[in-house]
Amino acid sequence: MIEVYIDGASAGNPGPSGLGIFIKNNGHVEKHSIPLGSLTNHEAEFWALIKAMEICRDQSYSIISVRSDSSLVVDAVENEFVRNKKYTPLLETVLRLSKSFDLFFIKWIPSKENKKADELAKKAIRMNY
Repeated sequence: MIEVYIDGASAGNPGPSGLGIFIKNNGHVEKHSIPLGSLTNHEAEFWALIKAMEICRDQSYSIISVRSDSSLVVDAVENEFVRNKKYTPLLETVLRLSKSFDLFFIKWIPSKENKKADELAKKAIRMNY
């Protein structure tokens, strides 16, 4: 099983944003910092998940376990529902991508367990400047 840690960050809400992805694959580690332009923090969190899923799909990973400290994103995926309709297209993209995997798990973790993805997301914000 591939462990995927994700985080989105925004300097302002909205403001310059970025995402961080930290992937653990049987001792092999991948790190991604991707600037996103001006988004809200919640949008950046959704984009972190979408990009992580695309990376895993493109590498033909069949079983992934995503960990995020965004309760909004984790709850939205688990319940297949978002209250704020602004996030509906992002959630629909996630649900469509989840069908690319034999097994897809998502789990909420505390921020202190997500430091590597957080650092990568903050690095991506700095790449906007």
